[in-house]
Amino acid sequence: MTTSRNVLGGPLLACSYAPLTGFYRTGCCETGVDDLGRHLVCIRATTEFLAFSRSVGNDLSTPRPEFRFGGLKPGDRWCLCVLRWKEALAAGVAPPVVLEATHSAALRVVELETLKAHAVVSPARPAD
Repeated sequence: MTTSRNVLGGPLLACSYAPLTGFYRTGCCETGVDDLGRHLVCIRATTEFLAFSRSVGNDLSTPRPEFRFGGLKPGDRWCLCVLRWKEALAAGVAPPVVLEATHSAALRVVELETLKAHAVVSPARPAD
């Protein structure tokens, strides 16, 4: 069990087990010194965001079996790099955020009110 905290100050909840996400592939948006991309923000992928990400050189939709990655589809939850989320925000395509599963370190880059304005409305249970 993680001792990490989420952006609301509570325990960091799992983001997704299917697809298995997180820099460490634990299902949580945990981070450490080797996570240079800072995979901190638990998002729910949208068609618009996936197209944007592909257009800026990070294709998250195409399966990459050599990395045991099946590709994301709209509705999937994923631990996203905080700077990619901020870039998508500036482009007007920021995907919804699961606050309870977003690591508190994201607050060093994005204000809580901004994350709250893009929060997922549904309950924050991990995707099966």
